[in-house]
Amino acid sequence: MYVGLKMITDLVYVTKDSLITEANDLMEKKRLWALPVVEGEKLIGYIQKEDVHTALPSPATTLSKYELPEIMSHITVKDFIRKDVITVRPEMEIEKAAEIMAENNLPGLAVVSESGKLVGYINRSVMLDVLVEEMGLHRGGSRFAIEFEDRPGVMAEVSGLIHQMGLNFVSAASFCHDSTYILVFRVQTADLTPIISELEKRGYRIVGPEQFADQWQ
Repeated sequence: MYVGLKMITDLVYVTKDSLITEANDLMEKKRLWALPVVEGEKLIGYIQKEDVHTALPSPATTLSKYELPEIMSHITVKDFIRKDVITVRPEMEIEKAAEIMAENNLPGLAVVSESGKLVGYINRSVMLDVLVEEMGLHRGGSRFAIEFEDRPGVMAEVSGLIHQMGLNFVSAASFCHDSTYILVFRVQTADLTPIISELEKRGYRIVGPEQFADQWQ
């Protein structure tokens, strides 16, 4: 899956000449932590909520209600733009974008074209939707997990068995917990007993939450 196929394209942004009060109103209305700043169609940076709050007058200000509007009408985004923006391209694999978000503790990433045009945005909600979709949850069926050695052929062996038993394969994913490799399959059946029995006969170890319960009790 690629970033461009899942990104949000209903963009909210400001320009460097936007008033700081306008940026604040947008953030409050859309519940945003940051806003991209564009010049023409190109992304030139972003402004964070904390920057906006810094620019806004304190409730304890001694300025009159007549002075405030005049002062705020001259404070624009350009003085608060952050240039250290991390972006991704629409053709990037979405799991790589997720890794970038995790490594930098970011709630989202701007998506830009090769020319620097802002074309979209991805956030943690997008990533969660992708996870649910890739695991095939909406397609129903049942899931099982096996512990396996990190060796070639495991996926092919189990997938082949699923095919031989006439079951419809939905999804598969591998995970690593400490030194344990876990392969999770979802198949369209309500009864996993036949396939689990056959896998155990072939030496596979079926794992479930009970095998790890001591780690969260």
